Amino acid sequence: MTIRHTRLTLAALAGLALLGACGSGDAPAAPAAETATVLDNGMTVSEVVDARQTHLKAVGKAFKTISDNLKASEPDMAAIQAAAASVPTETADMGDWFPEGSGPASGVKTDALPAIWENKADFDSKIADFHAASATLASTAEAGDIAAISEAFKATGATCKSCHETYRADD
Repeated sequence: MTIRHTRLTLAALAGLALLGACGSGDAPAAPAAETATVLDNGMTVSEVVDARQTHLKAVGKAFKTISDNLKASEPDMAAIQAAAASVPTETADMGDWFPEGSGPASGVKTDALPAIWENKADFDSKIADFHAASATLASTAEAGDIAAISEAFKATGATCKSCHETYRADD
Protein backbone atom coordinates (compact mmCIF):
# COMPACT_ATOMS: atom_id res chain seq x y z
CA MET A 1 0.00 0.00 0.00
CA THR A 2 1.39 3.40 -0.92
CA ILE A 3 1.50 6.43 1.33
CA ARG A 4 -1.19 8.02 -0.81
CA HIS A 5 -3.56 5.06 -0.31
CA THR A 6 -2.83 4.99 3.42
CA ARG A 7 -3.70 8.70 3.74
CA LEU A 8 -6.93 8.24 1.76
CA THR A 9 -7.88 5.23 3.84
CA LEU A 10 -7.20 7.10 7.10
CA ALA A 11 -9.16 10.11 5.86
CA ALA A 12 -12.08 7.89 4.89
CA LEU A 13 -12.03 6.13 8.25
CA ALA A 14 -11.88 9.45 10.09
CA GLY A 15 -14.86 10.69 8.08
CA LEU A 16 -16.86 7.56 8.86
CA ALA A 17 -15.98 7.83 12.55
CA LEU A 18 -17.11 11.46 12.57
CA LEU A 19 -20.43 10.58 10.89
CA GLY A 20 -20.97 7.76 13.36
CA ALA A 21 -20.25 9.99 16.34
CA CYS A 22 -22.47 12.84 15.16
CA GLY A 23 -25.27 10.82 13.67
CA SER A 24 -26.84 11.54 10.34
CA GLY A 25 -29.56 13.77 11.72
CA ASP A 26 -32.11 11.74 9.77
CA ALA A 27 -33.08 9.37 12.56
CA PRO A 28 -36.55 10.30 13.74
CA ALA A 29 -37.19 10.85 17.42
CA ALA A 30 -39.81 8.11 17.29
CA PRO A 31 -41.99 7.50 20.30
CA ALA A 32 -41.52 4.30 22.22
CA ALA A 33 -42.89 1.25 20.43
CA GLU A 34 -45.63 1.01 23.04
CA THR A 35 -47.12 4.34 21.92
CA ALA A 36 -48.11 2.76 18.62
CA THR A 37 -49.62 -0.24 20.35
CA VAL A 38 -53.34 -0.51 19.82
CA LEU A 39 -55.14 -0.90 23.15
CA ASP A 40 -58.28 -2.95 23.80
CA ASN A 41 -60.42 0.11 23.00
CA GLY A 42 -58.99 0.27 19.45
CA MET A 43 -56.94 3.42 20.09
CA THR A 44 -53.18 3.86 20.36
CA VAL A 45 -51.71 5.02 23.65
CA SER A 46 -50.98 8.42 22.12
CA GLU A 47 -54.58 8.77 20.98
CA VAL A 48 -55.89 7.80 24.42
CA VAL A 49 -53.62 10.23 26.24
CA ASP A 50 -54.40 13.05 23.77
CA ALA A 51 -58.15 12.47 24.12
CA ARG A 52 -57.86 12.29 27.92
CA GLN A 53 -55.91 15.54 28.05
CA THR A 54 -58.36 17.25 25.67
CA HIS A 55 -61.32 16.31 27.88
CA LEU A 56 -59.54 17.35 31.06
CA LYS A 57 -58.57 20.71 29.54
CA ALA A 58 -62.22 21.29 28.64
CA VAL A 59 -63.18 20.57 32.26
CA GLY A 60 -60.46 22.93 33.44
CA LYS A 61 -61.80 25.64 31.14
CA ALA A 62 -65.33 25.13 32.51
CA PHE A 63 -64.02 25.31 36.07
CA LYS A 64 -62.16 28.53 35.26
CA THR A 65 -65.34 30.05 33.84
CA ILE A 66 -67.24 29.17 36.99
CA SER A 67 -64.45 30.33 39.30
CA ASP A 68 -63.99 33.65 37.48
CA ASN A 69 -67.71 34.34 37.59
CA LEU A 70 -68.06 33.44 41.25
CA LYS A 71 -65.35 36.03 41.99
CA ALA A 72 -66.94 38.70 39.78
CA SER A 73 -68.99 41.51 41.26
CA GLU A 74 -71.73 40.67 38.74
CA PRO A 75 -71.51 36.98 37.85
CA ASP A 76 -72.75 35.88 34.45
CA MET A 77 -75.29 33.26 35.50
CA ALA A 78 -75.74 31.95 31.96
CA ALA A 79 -71.98 31.35 31.65
CA ILE A 80 -71.90 29.59 35.03
CA GLN A 81 -74.86 27.41 34.12
CA ALA A 82 -73.42 26.46 30.71
CA ALA A 83 -70.02 25.66 32.18
CA ALA A 84 -71.50 23.66 35.08
CA ALA A 85 -73.74 21.70 32.70
CA SER A 86 -70.77 20.87 30.47
CA VAL A 87 -68.78 19.15 33.21
CA PRO A 88 -70.92 16.02 33.71
CA THR A 89 -71.45 15.80 29.95
CA GLU A 90 -67.73 16.16 29.17
CA THR A 91 -66.79 13.55 31.77
CA ALA A 92 -69.60 11.02 31.30
CA ASP A 93 -67.16 8.34 30.13
CA MET A 94 -64.21 9.40 32.30
CA GLY A 95 -63.75 5.85 33.59
CA ASP A 96 -62.85 4.81 30.04
CA TRP A 97 -60.13 7.45 29.71
CA PHE A 98 -57.60 5.34 31.60
CA PRO A 99 -57.38 1.93 29.91
CA GLU A 100 -54.68 -0.50 30.96
CA GLY A 101 -51.47 0.35 29.10
CA SER A 102 -52.03 4.13 28.89
CA GLY A 103 -49.88 5.06 31.86
CA PRO A 104 -46.36 6.48 32.00
CA ALA A 105 -44.75 3.09 31.32
CA SER A 106 -46.11 3.39 27.78
CA GLY A 107 -43.53 6.04 26.91
CA VAL A 108 -46.16 8.70 26.25
CA LYS A 109 -45.87 11.81 28.44
CA THR A 110 -48.72 11.78 30.91
CA ASP A 111 -49.33 13.07 34.41
CA ALA A 112 -51.37 9.94 35.18
CA LEU A 113 -49.51 7.96 37.83
CA PRO A 114 -49.16 4.15 37.87
CA ALA A 115 -51.22 4.17 41.08
CA ILE A 116 -54.34 4.51 38.88
CA TRP A 117 -53.93 0.95 37.63
CA GLU A 118 -52.50 -0.36 40.90
CA ASN A 119 -55.53 0.89 42.89
CA LYS A 120 -58.20 0.77 40.19
CA ALA A 121 -61.12 0.27 42.61
CA ASP A 122 -60.19 3.38 44.61
CA PHE A 123 -59.60 5.37 41.43
CA ASP A 124 -62.99 4.33 40.07
CA SER A 125 -64.57 5.31 43.40
CA LYS A 126 -63.03 8.78 43.12
CA ILE A 127 -64.42 9.11 39.58
CA ALA A 128 -67.87 8.16 40.92
CA ASP A 129 -67.53 10.81 43.66
CA PHE A 130 -66.59 13.38 41.02
CA HIS A 131 -69.55 12.43 38.84
CA ALA A 132 -71.96 12.81 41.76
CA ALA A 133 -70.47 16.18 42.74
CA SER A 134 -70.45 17.50 39.17
CA ALA A 135 -74.10 16.48 38.69
CA THR A 136 -74.96 18.35 41.90
CA LEU A 137 -73.00 21.35 40.65
CA ALA A 138 -74.91 21.35 37.35
CA SER A 139 -78.33 21.12 39.03
CA THR A 140 -77.39 23.72 41.64
CA ALA A 141 -76.19 26.10 38.93
CA GLU A 142 -79.45 25.64 37.07
CA ALA A 143 -81.31 26.83 40.19
CA GLY A 144 -79.29 30.07 40.10
CA ASP A 145 -78.36 30.60 43.78
CA ILE A 146 -74.78 31.96 43.79
CA ALA A 147 -74.06 30.93 47.39
CA ALA A 148 -75.26 27.37 46.73
CA ILE A 149 -73.32 27.24 43.46
CA SER A 150 -70.19 28.32 45.29
CA GLU A 151 -70.59 25.50 47.83
CA ALA A 152 -71.30 22.91 45.12
CA PHE A 153 -68.28 24.18 43.18
CA LYS A 154 -66.04 23.78 46.25
CA ALA A 155 -67.35 20.24 46.79
CA THR A 156 -66.70 19.33 43.17
CA GLY A 157 -63.21 20.82 43.36
CA ALA A 158 -62.53 18.76 46.48
CA THR A 159 -63.26 15.57 44.53
CA CYS A 160 -60.76 16.67 41.89
CA LYS A 161 -58.16 17.44 44.52
CA SER A 162 -58.59 14.10 46.30
CA CYS A 163 -57.94 12.26 43.05
CA HIS A 164 -55.06 14.48 41.93
CA GLU A 165 -53.25 14.05 45.26
CA THR A 166 -52.90 10.31 44.67
CA TYR A 167 -53.20 9.73 40.96
CA ARG A 168 -51.72 12.74 39.16
CA ALA A 169 -48.11 13.95 38.91
CA ASP A 170 -47.11 17.62 38.73
CA ASP A 171 -49.96 18.78 40.89
